[in-house]
Amino acid sequence: MPAFKQVKNLKVPGVEPPRDVCSDRNCPWHGSLRVRGVILEGVVVKASARGMVVVSHEYLRYDEKYRRYERSRRKIHAHLPGCIKVTLGQRVLIGECRPLAKTVKFVVLGVVGGG
Repeated sequence: MPAFKQVKNLKVPGVEPPRDVCSDRNCPWHGSLRVRGVILEGVVVKASARGMVVVSHEYLRYDEKYRRYERSRRKIHAHLPGCIKVTLGQRVLIGECRPLAKTVKFVVLGVVGGG
């Protein structure tokens, strides 16, 4: 494995490439994983598993009966590459990718803001 790998340009606004280099093949920056589909923002609520985090994504949902919006949230499992460091409470940007496990279909692209 070479000491320095070329960083890919994901063309995602608001996310900078990580400074660290990893050898994870499921990394969107240094590996061969492609990001396609939706890009979401959320808060890290669980980071106890190795290589995976749980992100809480909040959004507005329209209720037809009462003709108003209500807040909803869902928890999304996302793969965490070795070159990105996150802690609980940080806002992260996640992108959809191919299924990596039974419940993991997103990958962390970067940290948006502090916790």
